[in-house]
Amino acid sequence: MATDDRIRTTHIGSLPRPPELLDYLQRRQNDEDVDADDWNRAVVDATHDVVERQTDVGLDSINNGEQSRVSFNWYVADRLSGIDGTREQELWADLQEFPDYAEETFKTDVIDLAEHPVVTGPVEYTGHERATEELAEFEDALDAADADAEDTFMTAASPSVVTATHVNDYYDSYDEFLFAVADAMAEEYELVADAGLTIQIDAPELLTIGHTAAYADEPLDEIKAATRLHVDALNEALSNVPAEQVRLHTCWGSYEGPHHLDTDLVEMLPVIYEADISGLSVEQANPRHQHEYRAFAEQPLPDGWTLMPGVVDVKTNIIDHPETIADRLERVAEAVDDDTTLVAAPDCGFSTQAGLGMVDPEIAWAKLEALVEGAERATERLS
Repeated sequence: MATDDRIRTTHIGSLPRPPELLDYLQRRQNDEDVDADDWNRAVVDATHDVVERQTDVGLDSINNGEQSRVSFNWYVADRLSGIDGTREQELWADLQEFPDYAEETFKTDVIDLAEHPVVTGPVEYTGHERATEELAEFEDALDAADADAEDTFMTAASPSVVTATHVNDYYDSYDEFLFAVADAMAEEYELVADAGLTIQIDAPELLTIGHTAAYADEPLDEIKAATRLHVDALNEALSNVPAEQVRLHTCWGSYEGPHHLDTDLVEMLPVIYEADISGLSVEQANPRHQHEYRAFAEQPLPDGWTLMPGVVDVKTNIIDHPETIADRLERVAEAVDDDTTLVAAPDCGFSTQAGLGMVDPEIAWAKLEALVEGAERATERLS
């Protein structure tokens, strides 16, 4: 494993939002009037605070914490045309086996995870102004914090997580729907890349597909074929973005659930490796998947890729011990090729859906501090 002088650190996009901002997000979701100046002030304040805290923690690659977004995927309603209304959908298959737990756990005052937005017209990208504002807010926050981060990134939903979490009432086929979304989201990807940031594509569906209601009973070959189609759509959307500016996050879903129907990483990696990217983030702290560091020995990463193993659990309020984090990093380091660069990260975002953070905000920051210390200890061990 290549460490240069040390293992660097990052996180996976969403970070805790302050109560005032959550209140505004809830009101906006309920179509209540929110004063534009009050909203903008709350977003700017939250973005400045989250950038400063990342700098204080010592993370090497930072972002804006997705402060103004209602979720990692449904934020696209503010940036894509053709979305109107919601419709109740089935929860994932692993949760359907435990309905009492699912009903108890997946409640939020801001959004209802069972209510999916509906596509009722042609999907086109209309979010240029909002995306530009978000980039400017982040840049201002970096300047205000005098942040000297080695890398800055912005997250964006993959085409297939949009199609997986939106109901299609307009397009004649799923393929037509998927590639229409890919064409639209390409404009956002290019906008972020042109600003000089690394773009993180959030694509949990590349692994969660195995426990969705549509595929839970399908053979592995069908699951792989659907995932390959999703990768093809992503590659089309990234056709004008340099691979060295793209990292991809995938996971088995950022929720505390049974996960007993999850796909095996070793089976899915060859398909994921077809993506036109240069960095891969995948869970390794999740108790269901901690053994799967071995997958990287059986299926080595493509040449030149960076691996960002998740070494901090985002589904529990237990603060991972730095030694445990170092252990996780060391296991992965021993599995990958000697020239593979590792960047330590949490398994997923800490607040992927506004109002549904499973980790207390201050504990989330303590976990990130432990991440930095664990990476330092792993660097010492592996030097």
